[in-house]
Amino acid sequence: MTAAAQPETHLQKPPTRFGEFWNYYSESRGAVAGLIVFVLLVLMAICAPLLAPHLPDQQYRDAFLTPPIWAADGKSDFILGTDAVGRDILSRLIYGARFSLLMGAMVVVFAMAGGVVLGLLAGYFGGWVDSLIMRIMDIILAFPSLLLALVLVAILGPGLVNAMLAIALVYQPHFARLTRSAVLTEKNRDYVTAAKVIGAGHLRLMLATILPNCFGPLIVQATMSFSNAILDAAALGFLGLGAQPPTPEWGTMLASAREFILRAPWVVTIPGLAILVTVLAINLMGDGLRDALDPRLRKS
Repeated sequence: MTAAAQPETHLQKPPTRFGEFWNYYSESRGAVAGLIVFVLLVLMAICAPLLAPHLPDQQYRDAFLTPPIWAADGKSDFILGTDAVGRDILSRLIYGARFSLLMGAMVVVFAMAGGVVLGLLAGYFGGWVDSLIMRIMDIILAFPSLLLALVLVAILGPGLVNAMLAIALVYQPHFARLTRSAVLTEKNRDYVTAAKVIGAGHLRLMLATILPNCFGPLIVQATMSFSNAILDAAALGFLGLGAQPPTPEWGTMLASAREFILRAPWVVTIPGLAILVTVLAINLMGDGLRDALDPRLRKS
């Protein structure tokens, strides 16, 4: 028998879990585009000292409100123009990505950590523990999120850290309710019963058996909360309760430029577009994650 006539014995390897996830995620062009933009934003924030043409707080006394390079009076030294005190907008925008992304990430970490613990306790033990925790979460959810964050920051005092803590507390109930719902679904399944039979304790059942199977919806919620946290952080910065000047945070940049909106619209428009693009990219990522992680939404 010749080599050409031999039967093929090559077997196609089954896709890995990541490969399967990526196949579903990449079906959405918007999700892939959002991921690319988000990765570029993260790289820009990490490499800010290398990419920024100027220091974020450096002032040029001869370049107040210089328009962008494409305008008639634009200068090549300031591609996106300067603000009212002669600081390069592009440099402040690049450095500002660090603060905006960091605030969003830290808010999600704090809110998810507290919410998951509370939701896990409520869903696993039930009874009065469930009622107490969920009623507290309902009270927090009864207030408009931004209004409650404003009240908390007013009590704690304006600042970057206090703004993050306030927004994290506001977002915590969303993670708690989602975790509780997932735990109530998972705790009566056969694998949990089998773990109980072999003698697993409460802590091991909650953390090692039930919680890993609840991460799918939590990841999607974390992505959505990330974009909302960036918006709320910018809103607090705009109102003077978040990051304080001269910190190059995008909301603070908007606040310091609002009086020049008619005279120098680029000072307001450019930071606003940065917030828009970032939030849109993260929301597109969240839609892709939701479709890829939820089997009911997958295309056949």
